[in-house]
Amino acid sequence: MTQSATAILRIGTRGSPLALVQARTVRARLAAALGAGEESIELVVIRTSGDTIQDRPLAEEGGKGLFTKEIEEALLDRRIDLAVHSAKDMPTFSQPGLMLAACLEREDPRDVFISRKAKNFVGLPQGATLGTASLRRQAIAKRLRPDLSVVPLRGNVETRLRKLDAGDVDATLLALAGLKRLGLTQHATHIMSVEEFLPAAGQGAIGIEARADDTRTRDILARIDHADTSTAVACERAFLAAIDGSCKTPIGGHATVAGDA
Repeated sequence: MTQSATAILRIGTRGSPLALVQARTVRARLAAALGAGEESIELVVIRTSGDTIQDRPLAEEGGKGLFTKEIEEALLDRRIDLAVHSAKDMPTFSQPGLMLAACLEREDPRDVFISRKAKNFVGLPQGATLGTASLRRQAIAKRLRPDLSVVPLRGNVETRLRKLDAGDVDATLLALAGLKRLGLTQHATHIMSVEEFLPAAGQGAIGIEARADDTRTRDILARIDHADTSTAVACERAFLAAIDGSCKTPIGGHATVAGDA
C-alpha cells in the first residue's frame, strides 16, 4: 500500500491476515472518533524480520521483537504515525522515543487446544507431536504431558491450521483472540481456562504504539483507548520487566482490573 500525502494518519502494520484485521479495526475506531472517512487513514504494510524468518526459532535471532523492529523503525523515521501490534508480540522494553500509547478493549485472552486426534491434552496418544514455537506453551504443555514430543510450528494462523490438517503435527495451540478476529473459532477443539493454561502477557490485546513526542497522535489515540485494558497490559509488561521476561524465557502473565480502582 503506497503512502499518500493526503492521509490524516498513517498506520503501520504487518501484512498477515490477522495483523490486517487488527489494523483495520483500529482504523475504523479512529475514523469514527475523528468523524472522518476510513479512506483518509492509510494502512502501510511493512514486512518484518519475524515474517521473513521461517526456518529456525525466532529466539535464536532476537525474539519476538522481530515482529515489531521494522515497524518501529518506520515510526521513528516518521514514515508512519502509529503502529498496530498484537500486544503479546511487543518487546518488554519499548525503544527510546516510542511508547505504548493505547489499547483496544481486550478480546478473550485464553489459549485453545486444536487437534483432529483428541478432544484435549489428556486424550492425546502417548508420545504425540505438539506443534508450537512458543516457549511458554511448550513449558506448560510439557508440565501437563511430559511424554509429548514438542516441535516448532511457525507461520500465520491459517498456515498452522493447514500444517495440522496435513498431519505435520498431532496438535497445536493458538490464541482464541486471533481465531475470533479471523472468524475461525470452529477450529478450536478445547478452550483452556486461564488457570489451566496461563496466557502470554498482553494476549488478546491490540496495542497501539506512537512516538512519545507526538502529542497530536497521542491525543487522538486517547479517544479510542480502553483504560482497563491498558492498565492490565501495563501491569503484565511491568511484571515481565521485573523478572527479565523475554521470548527466551517461558513466562506467562495475566492481570485483570476489578472494582473502582
